[in-house]
This record gives sequence, structure tokens and C-alpha cells, in this order.
Amino acid sequence: MTGFSYARGDTWIHDPRQHGTRRMTAAAPGALRVAYCADPVPALLERPGTLAVFTFDGQSAPPGSDPRRLGVLLAPLAGRAPCERWSVEADVSHGRDGDVRWACGGGWRFVAIEADEDAQGGLEAATRYVYDRLLGHAAGHPERHCLRIWNYLDAINAGAGDSERYRRFCSARARSMAVHGLERYPAATAIGHHGVHGRLQVYALCAAEAGVALENPRQVSAWNYPRRYGPDAPNFVRAMQLPRGGLAISGTAAVLGADSHHLHDVTAQATEAIANLRALLAGARLPAFAAASPLKVYVRHLADAARVSAVLERELAPSVPRLLLQGDVCRRELLVEIDGWRLAEGS
Repeated sequence: MTGFSYARGDTWIHDPRQHGTRRMTAAAPGALRVAYCADPVPALLERPGTLAVFTFDGQSAPPGSDPRRLGVLLAPLAGRAPCERWSVEADVSHGRDGDVRWACGGGWRFVAIEADEDAQGGLEAATRYVYDRLLGHAAGHPERHCLRIWNYLDAINAGAGDSERYRRFCSARARSMAVHGLERYPAATAIGHHGVHGRLQVYALCAAEAGVALENPRQVSAWNYPRRYGPDAPNFVRAMQLPRGGLAISGTAAVLGADSHHLHDVTAQATEAIANLRALLAGARLPAFAAASPLKVYVRHLADAARVSAVLERELAPSVPRLLLQGDVCRRELLVEIDGWRLAEGS
């Protein structure tokens, strides 16, 4: 197992894979901003402080595009989706480390990697590959604390029992995390896309300071799920309190304890998911969702879009930004999942 030792400020990292000790200077993170924007991608990338820009049209970014641009393989439920922009009040550097794309500034780091399962030898091999590359990259830089990860894979529910692709993904991810000695699980989302067959997309938010993990008293911690949900429990926390404030919220569905609830009722599932989100806000002592709370809502069936939208309109303030995407939730009986942010007002 890889071990690291570090202190705040100037960070001293001990890595048994290397000879000696490397000194890495880490700037304390400032505020991170997340917003949905209708502006063209080139204009967003040109703005000072842009850390990452995500598009949602079911297509990958064009080859050779700016490393900060990621085309997420999820399509909107209706119309054209806005972009998601991450920004910081600092100069941003960006580049590529082999097939890892990255950007950093203000104590934050965006890291992304995509892999084709066939080229890597299957889902498990591709998962280990992307996590080895992502975690290895983060460990080599001051912004080494992995706070939040998004995972998008195709046919997430294909297969029966322990052969289900999501369970196989969880097992491979757990093995890679163990190899890298990841002692603190990040917040995370895992959703099935309908894009390029066999394409695995993973991207992460890392920081120069650790966050504080937050669990939901209404739910069993995901990493402590009983065996019936797979040989290796999902290694993520329900939310992560960010350095300098704010909350990054994991994919949240109608799960109470460890079990799915409200089967076949998308309205009740969406309502329960929001109740779980509110429990996380209460645990973090944060106010209700508002304009600085962009949410992504993943809906399994296009036919359920109107019912989910009605729940959002009823349960959330009109100022809450929301992006509805077609995506398959990790359990086939779950019809809707929500993730997002609760950032400081003005972010």
C-alpha cells in the first residue's frame, strides 16, 4: 500500500515508490465557483479563472480541444443544455499528462480521463487503468486531495447478480483505491450513459487541502452496504465539505437505510431524493438550496421527465439551477438521481 505523509502549507510527501522525499508547495484553496452558462464554449474558456467547462450533448469533446473542455456523454432530456463552468479567482494552468487532461489554479485541480474498454481489455481493466492514472496524477501534485469524482459508463445495469457492470466497476475501483492507499473516500456519482459504446469517462475535483466527509443519517454509508449489493461496496461518501466552504453532493436517490424505496413511482422517488439532499444540508448546517446550488438530475426514462420536473418545481426554489439529463442510475429499480453543489451565495 502506498503511504503519504504531509503537512499544511509547504507539503512534504513521502512516496515509497520514489527515492527520497519531494517538496511540494501547495496554495490554500480559495473559493470555487460552479455555474450553468449559455455562452459558447470558446468564450467560457477565454474567461479568466476558468478551471473546466463541461458540455452535455451526448458527444465527446473534439480531438485536440482545450484540456479544460470535457464533453460528457449524457444528453439533456429536452432542448439544448447549458454548459457547466468551474472557475477560481486565480491564474489557471492546464495541459495533458499522457491521456490525462488537467487544469489547476487557486489550490484546485481538475483531472479527467477517458478510456475505451475494449482497448484496455474489458470494464475492470479500463476502470483500474483510469483510476491508476487519475490517482497517480493527483498524488504527484500539490492539489493531491481527491474530493469529488464523477463516473459515466455505458450499460451500467447490464448483467445479473455480481456480473452486473456496476458491481464489476465498483470492485475494480476498490482495488485501484487500495493500491493507491486512498484512506479518505471522495464524494462521487456513477451514472450510465447512452453514448459511445464501451467508453468510460471519469473526472475529478482535487484540492490542496482535504475536505470533510459528510454522511446522511437517513442512509447507511455506501462503503458499508451489506453483501447483497455486491462483493465490494461503493467507495464514496454522501457529500464532501469543501475547503473554504461549500458542499459537493454525491449522487443521491430514494435510498433509506441501504434499500431502494418507492419502486415504480418516479414522483415519490424524486421527492425522497430531495429529502435526502435536505438532510445533507442540515448535517452541514447550510441553508436551503438557492441560486448558488446548481443541481444535475439524472432521469432513467424520457417519459418521466415531466413528472420529475413537477417535483423539482414543487420542492425547490425557482432560483435553484437544474440540469435534467438522461442517465441510468446504478440500481435498475431507481428511476432518478440528483447530485450537485451548495456553494456560498455569490459563488
